[in-house]
Amino acid sequence: PEGEVSVYHCGWRDCVTILFYFLITIILHAVVQEYVLDKVNRRLHLSKSKNTKFNESGHLCVFHLVSSLWSLYILITEGYLLNLSSLWENYPHVHLRFQVKFFYLFQIAYWLHALPELYFQKVRKEEIPRHLKYISLYLLHISLAYLLNLTRVGLVLLFLQYLSELGFHVARLFYFTDESHHKLFDMWAVGFILTRMVTLTLSVLAVGFGLGRVESQGMDWEAGNFNTLPLRMAVLLLVCLTQAWLLWKFIRFQLRRWREYRQEQAARRRSATRQPARTVKSGHHENGVIKAENGASPRPKKIKTP
Repeated sequence: PEGEVSVYHCGWRDCVTILFYFLITIILHAVVQEYVLDKVNRRLHLSKSKNTKFNESGHLCVFHLVSSLWSLYILITEGYLLNLSSLWENYPHVHLRFQVKFFYLFQIAYWLHALPELYFQKVRKEEIPRHLKYISLYLLHISLAYLLNLTRVGLVLLFLQYLSELGFHVARLFYFTDESHHKLFDMWAVGFILTRMVTLTLSVLAVGFGLGRVESQGMDWEAGNFNTLPLRMAVLLLVCLTQAWLLWKFIRFQLRRWREYRQEQAARRRSATRQPARTVKSGHHENGVIKAENGASPRPKKIKTP
């Protein structure tokens, strides 16, 4: 009937839906690679290592852009941004609208499809552990938010994370096209720090304080209620450890950039000091002809024909 809204909940049939979306994302991945990234690579003439990183940032840039806009649209239409207390009120949030359920299932399918893409993209063996780490972290956080009925908090955190990652991959794409583009990395660094601060603050506010004050306390599998103190502490610990690991990687990245910049500046100074000043030895005149110090006349310069 008109005015009624269909709601959904998680179940075992989600596995079939995820498998379908899994195949769809593989096709979309191939389309972006063939019709967008390959054409750009032919014009840039990048090396093999840079070509692999360019393809990675290209795919993730498209995905993060779509996912950040998608999650922002859901947050606005559902009214979560204007009313932060709705992130924990009326927990457990078992019943989901179609757009929320579709978003989470698609996110899980995308990060699952990233595993076979490591083989299809011929990623180097030394790069595989790095890819497996962030793929596993995304799958773990998204799956827990979906299964523990923390979808509202998860939407906000995913929006912040995707927005930050979008800035990084855009900066890296511009860096590959022209290595003089460094300011975008500085802008991303500021946004990265702000994202970590907002993520930690929002997690403590929603999970630590918000869920601790709602009426539905205790464990109830049938009702989908997992609002217990140990589980809340485990979720907060997972979020805090992930943010600490991301900050550690960020600090190492900035230190490496600083060392490379210092080495480049030192190399430029050494090359400038090693260039000797050219001195012209003065000769003497003899019968109107300039003689060198050894008495020989300088050889006349030959004029090259164009």
